[in-house]
Amino acid sequence: MSSATLVARRARRAAAVSLVAVAALSLSACGNDKDDNGAAANGSSSAASAGASGPDEASGSHSGTGSGSESAGTSAGGGGGHGKGTAAAPASNLSPRSASDRCAAADMSLRVGDADAGAGNIHYPLVFTNTGKKTCSLGGYPGVSLLAGDGQQVGSPAKREGGKGSVVRLAPGKSAYAALRTINDGLKDAPCWKTGKIVKAYAPGSKDAMTARTSGLRVCGDTFTVGALQPGTGPQG
Repeated sequence: MSSATLVARRARRAAAVSLVAVAALSLSACGNDKDDNGAAANGSSSAASAGASGPDEASGSHSGTGSGSESAGTSAGGGGGHGKGTAAAPASNLSPRSASDRCAAADMSLRVGDADAGAGNIHYPLVFTNTGKKTCSLGGYPGVSLLAGDGQQVGSPAKREGGKGSVVRLAPGKSAYAALRTINDGLKDAPCWKTGKIVKAYAPGSKDAMTARTSGLRVCGDTFTVGALQPGTGPQG
């Protein structure tokens, strides 16, 4: 084989080796580009994800704070509202100047006045009199039930009727009354109750029961109501 032929072969081999090396370098560069692009893409995705979750978390925190405040407000408002309704307002829905100013059952007497009939209605004044030594206040509706001679309750407690009125100031010896009302027999299909012998009453704002004898209060037509307290001993008193 001639020298020229050997030189040509060696040149072709060197060229082939160079081509292989170039191809390998190209593949390596492509791989690196792909990794870099992938990392960049992942980085963008993570950033986008972080950007999306940021407002959500802030919104969630805001919503949580809002909900918590709203719940607390509702609870406090509800509780506060309910507490005021129960504690601040006596059964009368009217407030004397102070709790100590309210007439106490121990410093009052109770009696049932004479019946006043007219237009199918029968009214009985339920009279509270201040027997104490100090002026006191009453206002609103007393709680009233009718009892038989043996103390058993007759029918249902009286229902409130009419406006709540105003606070009545009672000097020693002075009275206020609430009108008890029923109707004549036969005005309604409902039968009359057993005749009552005792009226049991709670003065507005008081938990102490008072009783008074009655000559015979009979409720008819399932109609038994009580009005708010007014000054005096009754329309005719």
